[in-house]
Amino acid sequence: MASTLSTSARGLAVVSKVKSQNKANSTNSVVRTQAKAVKACSSKHVAFGGSHKRALTERASSIKASSHKRLAVHCNSAVVQAAAAAEPPAEWKGANLKSLGISVACGALIWFIPPPAGVEIMAWKLLAIFVATIVGIITQPVPLGAVAMIGLGAAMVLKVLPFTAAFSAFATEIPWLIAVAFFLARGFIKTGLGNRIAYMIVSAFGSTTLGLTYSLVFAEALLAPAIPSVAARAGGIFLPLCKALCGACGSNAGDGTERKMGSYLMFTMFQMSTISSSMFITAMAANPLSVNLAAAAIGQTISWGQWALAASVPGFLTLLLAPLVLYILYPPEQKESPEAPKKAKEELAKLGPMTTDEKIMGGALLVTVFLWIAGGSFGIGSVAAALVGLTILLVTGVVTWKECLAEGPAWDTLTWFAALIAMAAYLNKYGLIKWFSGQVVNVVGGLGLAWQPAFLIALVIYFYAHYMFASGAAHIGAMYTAFLSVAVACGSPPLVAALALGIMSNIMGCTTHYGIGSAPPYFGAGYVDLPKWWTLGGIMSAFYLALWIPVCSVWWKVIGLY
Repeated sequence: MASTLSTSARGLAVVSKVKSQNKANSTNSVVRTQAKAVKACSSKHVAFGGSHKRALTERASSIKASSHKRLAVHCNSAVVQAAAAAEPPAEWKGANLKSLGISVACGALIWFIPPPAGVEIMAWKLLAIFVATIVGIITQPVPLGAVAMIGLGAAMVLKVLPFTAAFSAFATEIPWLIAVAFFLARGFIKTGLGNRIAYMIVSAFGSTTLGLTYSLVFAEALLAPAIPSVAARAGGIFLPLCKALCGACGSNAGDGTERKMGSYLMFTMFQMSTISSSMFITAMAANPLSVNLAAAAIGQTISWGQWALAASVPGFLTLLLAPLVLYILYPPEQKESPEAPKKAKEELAKLGPMTTDEKIMGGALLVTVFLWIAGGSFGIGSVAAALVGLTILLVTGVVTWKECLAEGPAWDTLTWFAALIAMAAYLNKYGLIKWFSGQVVNVVGGLGLAWQPAFLIALVIYFYAHYMFASGAAHIGAMYTAFLSVAVACGSPPLVAALALGIMSNIMGCTTHYGIGSAPPYFGAGYVDLPKWWTLGGIMSAFYLALWIPVCSVWWKVIGLY
């Protein structure tokens, strides 16, 4: 069969070639005949004068040129057809259709299942779109910002969210604070100030990657009680510093050197930001909300000192142990660099004295940090403080608006984070979270367990429910009071339950790339891919629970909380 097909193909090729040759020969024959006729006519009528002879000559040339043109067109057509046959089919440039299909299928599955009793149809439909969007963010059929916009578009087209609701989170502080922090980081690196500070740190602690990481982890923890925005600390201060350090050590996003040092450093700094935020009331903007809700629910006000004392021992142990755990789970390729401190000092010497742009950048950063710390007493919020610093950079030309527009990760992060915040907020407004909390309360309360296991179950459910939230404040506002009430009803000491839920409202942000304000900046740096981020986040969440629950049980008994 194959031989027959091969023979047929060769036969067709020969026939095609013969036809082409015949057509070319026919054309040439016509040319020769017409040329002979013109020549004969020219000889016969030479007596009529030179002008007539010239006319005949021009006619012959025209006929010859026209024939050659027809022959060239025929040949070109054959070449084009052959090239078209040889070209491979055009490559698909759109979405990954398999990943897109998975996302749509997950959403459709929930959409067509009847909602449980007590759940409004709009809440259920929004849950379907939210789940499809989350799956799309994980599988990434298109970039993250595009997934978010598709999700918002679906919510509006299907009449689940109006425009004002779908884009409501674009008017909230946290997404814009993260975006402005990216712009500040651009100036930090562009001016060279980031490299200068990075070389200073490397010269002091840079003989090992672990030593560098610990120096940054404890520096961030020291600043935590003074800067009440984890997004500001991460995006405005430590992310640009980490980027500069990674660049100084030859580990950059997107060029295959991420695992050299940057992946480990970025992910560890993110994880530890959730721990430092949990250690002080003033370390995360939503912590005072927990305090207020606890006061209303149990009639006891948690003081700054009580919170700090309760979190001090487990928090310090976590800051010591977690970087080591990640060092084993996600080790950097470059573990030791004994020559690094010496090279860093040499690079510092090459940099020379600070440039004018570096001084302006340093001054803008100091003003911003001061306003983050003390701006509340002047009525200046975190975003306003960041914009003051950015204004200084824009006016002085240290950073241009064109550079801000070109900061793709900033705009991408702003888009997908705001979209998730809006969807999660309306899941709460439509009553889904209230229904879920009620179901948990009924189940746990009806088990008839002692308060310790009952509270443990409630705490774990509260912790992992954070996958549905893109904001710690939203989670606290939706579920804190309900879970605190069920814990107290089961016999838990009220202050213990209030502190445990408040502290875990920070640590639970470790699981995803959207669960706490420090996640989008570090994830947006591009050093860790999404599957790895979620996998390691899940592992570390189990580690934190396994560490904090027994340590707190002993430590809180020692300090007399119960």
